[in-house]
Amino acid sequence: MNFSTSLLLILAFIAANLPFLIERIFFVVKPKTGSKGLAWRLLELVVLFFVVGGIAMLLESKLGPVHAQNWEFYAVNASLFVVFAYPGFVYRYLWRRRGA
Repeated sequence: MNFSTSLLLILAFIAANLPFLIERIFFVVKPKTGSKGLAWRLLELVVLFFVVGGIAMLLESKLGPVHAQNWEFYAVNASLFVVFAYPGFVYRYLWRRRGA
């Protein structure tokens, strides 16, 4: 596995968990209710999926022509991104905190 592939996997893991770790909407706006809802977190997850996909296309274009993909490729990548987001989801919604 080369450096750009490793970097892209690490970037995807971090990006998938950011919506569950940061309380600001799109990392800028503080929510009026005090905490972000699940809908905002899922929207951020989708946007970050496309951002990471764009970075992946940019890295691939630096190495040569971008290979055309079918829908199966994108379905697998979306599933992998959701699996990467699981630790952040568990931390935010399933982890029991003491004193809470």
